[in-house]
Amino acid sequence: MSATARVDAWLWAVRIYKTRSAATTACRAGHVRVGGERAKAAQTVKPGDEVRVRIDGFDRMLVVREPIAKRVGAALVATAMEDRTPPRDPTPVMAQRDRGAGRPTKRERRDIDKLRGR
Repeated sequence: MSATARVDAWLWAVRIYKTRSAATTACRAGHVRVGGERAKAAQTVKPGDEVRVRIDGFDRMLVVREPIAKRVGAALVATAMEDRTPPRDPTPVMAQRDRGAGRPTKRERRDIDKLRGR
């Protein structure tokens, strides 16, 4: 294994993105940061680098332990990176009615009131 690897290849190898082209697209869109700076796909990462990846509106903070460029088994992925992502805030998702569904029925109104804690 080499001392450095491309950031898009590393993200694909540690299974953050399903394909390498998806990792490259994320780099182009500005969703990947290395050391706080926007990273291009060809930027290299080395051990100790902090990589921030925005996925589904949330940031994942990863630290490179071993720069790998080829996809490996899940057991080896754990040795190649350290996940320092803080736990997500478990906020309840409010149910929404379809737009144009009309006025709620008596039963739906009771369910809505129950969800809202009334």
